[in-house]
Amino acid sequence: MTIERGAAWGSAQPLPQNGVIARSDTDAAAAVSSARARGTTIPSIGLLGGDLCRTLGGNGDERRLRSADAVTLPVDIAEVELDGAPRVFVAHVVARRSWWRGRVWVAMNAEWIGDWDVAPRAHPGDGLLDVFDVSLSLRDRVKARRRLRTGTHVPHPHIAQIRATSADAEFTERVGVWVDGHHVGDARSISVRVTGEVVDVVV
Repeated sequence: MTIERGAAWGSAQPLPQNGVIARSDTDAAAAVSSARARGTTIPSIGLLGGDLCRTLGGNGDERRLRSADAVTLPVDIAEVELDGAPRVFVAHVVARRSWWRGRVWVAMNAEWIGDWDVAPRAHPGDGLLDVFDVSLSLRDRVKARRRLRTGTHVPHPHIAQIRATSADAEFTERVGVWVDGHHVGDARSISVRVTGEVVDVVV
């Protein structure tokens, strides 16, 4: 089940005893992938780091996760296919040759990439991905980079934006692809989608 922005979301509930701890977006995605591969229930995941954690207001305090202050939130599970090979992601997918030249294509489930507020409208529980297709001059990239910390780089006439359950990108040549902050290889064809499943995360 997903939820609309502005509606009540999550509950005051600590990480259960069988929950797992994730210190990065990659750790969280790996926990989801591992459970799916085994055919077992996806465990609740306590977030101590990563861009999804920051988006949800996590502070990296492990004691909080098992306390009365903890909040449990249902977060969308997403998948990316690179030239036909699927993998789970929880925060974002970036396809590019360089931040400074050429096309940059980004699919966001979280709001942040590091210190950059890339997708200020993103909601990890609304069943949608925020997808950006960037074709900017070097001068405009410098300006956009300054504004990324505050999320004021959009709207921009040369940054195409959609919010959708799925999206595809085709490149004329292979480009580097980063999934949840880690380079996973190069691809020409990229597809992303929200699976319709959720994972309970705790912050």
